[in-house]
Amino acid sequence: MKRIEKFRVLVIGRANAGKTTILQRVCNTVDKPEIFDGNGNKNFQHGYHTIEDELVFHSNSGYVFHDSSGFEAGSIQQFDKMKKFVIDHAAARTLKKRIHAIWYCIPMTDYHRTVTTAEQKFFNECDTGHVPVVVLLTKVDTLSFLAVEELLDEGLEMEEAERRTAEREFQLLDKFQAHIKHKLDQCQFPPKIYLPLRKMHEERADCTALIQCTANALNEEGIERSRKSRHERI
Repeated sequence: MKRIEKFRVLVIGRANAGKTTILQRVCNTVDKPEIFDGNGNKNFQHGYHTIEDELVFHSNSGYVFHDSSGFEAGSIQQFDKMKKFVIDHAAARTLKKRIHAIWYCIPMTDYHRTVTTAEQKFFNECDTGHVPVVVLLTKVDTLSFLAVEELLDEGLEMEEAERRTAEREFQLLDKFQAHIKHKLDQCQFPPKIYLPLRKMHEERADCTALIQCTANALNEEGIERSRKSRHERI
């Protein structure tokens, strides 16, 4: 990643998945991103952007983000547009236009529907080529409310329930993550890595794990590509 001048990431996820917050934490800012079209012209329409637009934070212009909003709601047209963008930019000849990674956000606030038709459609139909997809489990901290609720339903007093909340929260996360992995690993183009994100609502949240996982996924993809290339030459 250090060799890449502009690290370009496509961010996908449902509404209220915490996508913007994650990008702010990665770039160590609370400001909104500036939005530019593909020609470098600034977009002054606040709150409106397309997948082609570039989202850049002044605090860290080394990252360029693209936000795929819309297809998660079931729009075939939006899905086809997103798919075309991935195909075009995954294999772009111009390095500065190529996307390097995809972060797919699944919020744990939707624990009752962790894998929807949108996720299955994406991972079955969207071949990202050599661009690794990292599934981010967002808003993990909200599972504490479900943990307390379950413990109270089991007959525990509030004090004891609060004492056991952290342990139950980890158990719930393990269960939901295993379910998501089981479902998506069966798809034609499964993700590379699954990563739970905690405390992203805090301004000083640590994003080291996210950056490292993305770098690891890129390294694995590069090694696999080299292996296949050598095999094809034999």
